[in-house]
Amino acid sequence: MSPTRGAAAPVAPPTPGRPDKPRGGRFGSLAGWAQRHRWAALLIWVAVLAAVTLVSGAAGSAYKNNFALPGTDSQAATDLFTKHGSAQAGDSVDIVLKDNQGLDGRKAGVEKMLTEVKGLPGVADVRSPYADASAVSRDGTIGYATVTLDGKAEAVPKEDITAIIDTAKSAESGGLQVELGGEAVRGAQEKGSPTAELAGILAAVIILGLLFGSLVAASVPLITALFAVGSALGLIVLASHVFTIADFTPPITMLVGLGVGIDYALLIFYRYRHELTDGAEPAEATRKALDAAGRTVFFAGCTVIIALLGLVALGLGSLQGVALALALTVLTTMAASLILLPALLAVFGRRIQRHVLKHAARAEANGKVEGRRWRALAAAVQRRPLPALLVATFALLALSAPALSMRLGFADAGNDPATTTSRQAYDLLAEGFGPGFNGPLIVLVQGDEAAGQGVRSELAEAEGVATASPAMPSEDGALSTVIVYPETSPQAEGTADLVHHLRDDVAPGLERDTGAEILVGGSVAASQDFADTVSQRLPLFVAVVVGMSSLLLMLVFRSVWIPVKAALLNLLSISAALGAMTLVFQYGWFGVQQGPIEAFLPVLIFAIVFGLSMDYEVFLVARMREAYVHGDSPSQAIRTGFRYSARVVVAAALIMMAVFSGFIGAGESMIKMIGFGLAIAVLFDAFVVRMALVPAVLALLGKAAWWMPRWLDRILPRVDVEGEALSHRAAIPQAPQATEDETEDTRPEFTSV
Repeated sequence: MSPTRGAAAPVAPPTPGRPDKPRGGRFGSLAGWAQRHRWAALLIWVAVLAAVTLVSGAAGSAYKNNFALPGTDSQAATDLFTKHGSAQAGDSVDIVLKDNQGLDGRKAGVEKMLTEVKGLPGVADVRSPYADASAVSRDGTIGYATVTLDGKAEAVPKEDITAIIDTAKSAESGGLQVELGGEAVRGAQEKGSPTAELAGILAAVIILGLLFGSLVAASVPLITALFAVGSALGLIVLASHVFTIADFTPPITMLVGLGVGIDYALLIFYRYRHELTDGAEPAEATRKALDAAGRTVFFAGCTVIIALLGLVALGLGSLQGVALALALTVLTTMAASLILLPALLAVFGRRIQRHVLKHAARAEANGKVEGRRWRALAAAVQRRPLPALLVATFALLALSAPALSMRLGFADAGNDPATTTSRQAYDLLAEGFGPGFNGPLIVLVQGDEAAGQGVRSELAEAEGVATASPAMPSEDGALSTVIVYPETSPQAEGTADLVHHLRDDVAPGLERDTGAEILVGGSVAASQDFADTVSQRLPLFVAVVVGMSSLLLMLVFRSVWIPVKAALLNLLSISAALGAMTLVFQYGWFGVQQGPIEAFLPVLIFAIVFGLSMDYEVFLVARMREAYVHGDSPSQAIRTGFRYSARVVVAAALIMMAVFSGFIGAGESMIKMIGFGLAIAVLFDAFVVRMALVPAVLALLGKAAWWMPRWLDRILPRVDVEGEALSHRAAIPQAPQATEDETEDTRPEFTSV
């Protein structure tokens, strides 16, 4: 039953025969166990971390990049390549050569080097540029040798690829330049140092230090997060032997795990600090903090896991493994926050208590009221809610607009740093053979050799095609392969248009004329198929994530409009982040190399950011709900929630941004995009949505924000996030009457115990 506007909630009398003492909930009991067995809890976590690290190190990883899409032309072509023994089914490395004086004078040295390469482990065959006139540019200065590997690129040991690179580079002398390209080479290159990531962690430590003014206090959330992430990384390595998990999962796991882990520990620790200033002893403060903030962390983590598992609904190969890995990471960080953190607080509690009380006494002596400025911000927005709503919404919609023209694709060697051999090989091939040479389309013709040659002739004349190779029959003669080179580079919009043109306009007519079945495949076509599939399945994915998360919020806050508001505002901040990504990475703002957005990033960022946005929603609104059920009016509850939660939400957002921004300096363009996308999304969500739009919308809704039909309230299970269901509220002080326009809160802080 909702309390009367502006009145204090009725206080339950003590139960006869029992001490007048609050009874803790499950999270408080868990904290009590961790405190009583602090050293056992710490040893368990150390043992778990050591065990998974040792076992995962011994077992090794089994990451697999599986972007297979059954039912698409590119996947059907790949399957037929393998079935009929076509040469295009395997992986290869290109050794690209350039000499401005011509390659003819370098034949002896190059042939000697290629002979050495052919004898290396992992090499099945080598084709010399001197044996194939088409492998040398028209001016004779650039050529390439094709090294056929004895397996898929990911199956060949890195040291074998490194040996190929070193052997080929040894032929460089005088004016001869030797570079190597191919996915195997890209995978064997150094990915860069962890300096940028470490800078993000250092920035997080500085923010925590400024927030709490104590190295010990700042280190507790960080230690909790590091233990959680370390354990999760080991578990993911082991899980890669069971599930299909992509090789780019570990850096994403570290990025998300550190941000979420520090955030969750920070929220609990911040509540613990408030309990200490209210006079609680460290053990009692820990139990109270876990009963209130601990349950908030639990439900916030559940929303992140729900959002991540929504990726499973897409059915996109490796992304399902990434979703499971990230969900496991969030689950581990939740466990660390609820078990490891209380144990650490039991160890350092007295030291932290002395510092907190000393700091509070100094602030009181100086006349400082904690949270006054945040409360004043909420009050300012409440006085002018409609202008705040319109300005913030217009700004985010303007930033969202570029996302409508987002073009999806995959990074290739053209996105590698200019100093890498893969990038230089890419540029040399484009210089010698045209921009489309780095992204050929593989056209498969199921028919006799005559049909293959007829198709080749028509394809060579198609709009957007630079040239087409002669039809190459498979080993069993059942099909022919034509390699089509576009006029544009692999990531150009014109190449994507060419894929659709060949499939939709050219192939149907050729199939009628020749009676052969035609499929357009290759890596470029596969990338386009993946992007198209993501676009088609995105509405289902969004519906699953938004629907499940909104249902959980409805259970938590017993409100219809809070979940609706949260979903709409979260979508707004995510769309603005995707728009910013489009401007920077697709249109090249701030000097960034232009190119498409990685095809799987929009859904991955949506899942992560939607979950994190729900975190901030739960952090902030849970304290408002707590104040409301304890007697505040709706408008007072907004200000109370801001007073006690806005600071920690902003601090958590700054830490998230620091960690995420550290990955912008990574070597891989994909990691750069993820780091930037998550950092800018948190910026919009925490500083625009939470600080402006949330109080504005709630001010306009008033008491209706907490409305739920009685019939719906009866059938939904009870979920208590702010502790209102815990018994014995006698310890909660009566709230004095307060005016609606007060800007300073002189009432005692209501605590959820």
